[in-house]
Amino acid sequence: MRRFFVEEITERDGFFTIVGSEAKHISRVLRMGRGDRLILMDNKGARFQAVIESAGHIEVLVTLEKPIPIPPPSPAKITLCQALLKPRAMDYVVQKTSELGVNCILPFSSERTVANVEKNKFGNKIRHWEKIAQNAAKQSDRGTPADIGPLISFRDLVAQWKKKDAIKAIMWEEEGAKDLKSILRKSPTMREFMGIVGPEGGFTREEIQVAKEAGFTSISMGYRILRSETAAITMAVIVQYEWGDLTLDNL
Repeated sequence: MRRFFVEEITERDGFFTIVGSEAKHISRVLRMGRGDRLILMDNKGARFQAVIESAGHIEVLVTLEKPIPIPPPSPAKITLCQALLKPRAMDYVVQKTSELGVNCILPFSSERTVANVEKNKFGNKIRHWEKIAQNAAKQSDRGTPADIGPLISFRDLVAQWKKKDAIKAIMWEEEGAKDLKSILRKSPTMREFMGIVGPEGGFTREEIQVAKEAGFTSISMGYRILRSETAAITMAVIVQYEWGDLTLDNL
């Protein structure tokens, strides 16, 4: 059955009304109608199997037939701190890391950040990324979508996490001694990870030093220099493989 996302499923006499873009998608794009079944998901992780009673262009009325169990969350809690990228690359990072089970995505600006968003328009960007994360949750059958944080500065970001008990790493192309796998395997009982991925131009040495003073370990991805969006996705994959649910051991 197709999945559709709403902010909150609130039952009224067994019925629920879907509005907005999902209603339009159901009626206009998919041309679903009375008697068709679907799955409703919301921000709190609730899920229901539902059947359509009526489908208009503005709203779709459904009967909530039965609740559906929520898929188990990944045993790894992952926070991705991603330097603001150009729009297409940033959208791609949000989509793919959300599919991979990243819990939270925190956009930040640093000294070499190229992309720029006017402050009065950043709320629209957040809503845009939240929608991407919601669609990724539907695609990957996640219980809830990834949270998207507000845009902050690099220094404020590392300061906020200075006392946090987690494995904290920052990707740096000049690191020659430590890699992600090795630091994950040194703490096999830890299941919370925070990783920082820089902008297209990378980090300055001063920024790396600031991160280290806040408890972050600089890591390498090997001999290849990866694009920022590739590095973010690779990081999420490695953490999920080592700690999470990309292996049959956790199923």
